[in-house]
Amino acid sequence: MNAATDAHEALIEALGLTVRIKGEAVVNGVDLAVHAGEIVTLIGPNGSGKTTLVRAILGLVEPAQGAVRRRPGIRIGYVPQNMHVDETLPLTVRRFLQLAGPATGGRVAGGRVVEALAEVGATYVIDGPIQSISGGEMKRVLLAQALLGDPDLLVLDEPTAGVDVTGQEELYTLIREVRRGRGCGVLLVSHDLHVVMAATDRVVCLNHHVCCTGHPEAVSRHPEYLSLFGPEAAKALAVYTHDHDHRHRLSGEPVAAVAPEEEEAAAGAGAEHG
Repeated sequence: MNAATDAHEALIEALGLTVRIKGEAVVNGVDLAVHAGEIVTLIGPNGSGKTTLVRAILGLVEPAQGAVRRRPGIRIGYVPQNMHVDETLPLTVRRFLQLAGPATGGRVAGGRVVEALAEVGATYVIDGPIQSISGGEMKRVLLAQALLGDPDLLVLDEPTAGVDVTGQEELYTLIREVRRGRGCGVLLVSHDLHVVMAATDRVVCLNHHVCCTGHPEAVSRHPEYLSLFGPEAAKALAVYTHDHDHRHRLSGEPVAAVAPEEEEAAAGAGAEHG
């Protein structure tokens, strides 16, 4: 990624985006932007329109209203939730990446495969059958595939689906390391709230429209978030929430704590309504 990229210029931006399927607004009036070096996580219950929104952002679905603006020349790396490979196909991880990655040709492509797998910590699977690797290893291979295109923006759909808790934490740590090393923007789609909240800069809570958005801790206290996921979900975020004498603004900037009776009013200060 070009280091000179203006961090204030959105890599990708949805403006009043509405997508209809069979006449129903699955995504309704959504505004969303991702900037370089930023991790944005899209959360919401099943059927809330998350995948449809991502497909529209990627240009795979035509919006009924609104627009998607992409930075000219942007390179997007996409990591799907699942990847099925025919069990009878004789295919190593190395060959899979050579075929699925950018057409860089011969030895260069082979060398880049090794580099990409090294970046995600999975070089040890390079010559094994792709069908024999674990769910967590497959996620790393798919991430390596996305990195072969030197993306400005990484889009990951449920990157920890089918991965155990330890593997989830390792994957989110890896995603943060990729963001830091490459300076790329990251758009995550996830329902792993208790882990994601600790791994993201900004959360967008979607239920066909944007319910609330902002710093993770502020969103976790927002009334609309609680109405969607319930108070028990908020308690599950204890892995992220910690005892301290400060709060966070929408930007993540710490501010002095408030008295308990001011808690409800303060919840709206760090998170925005959609």
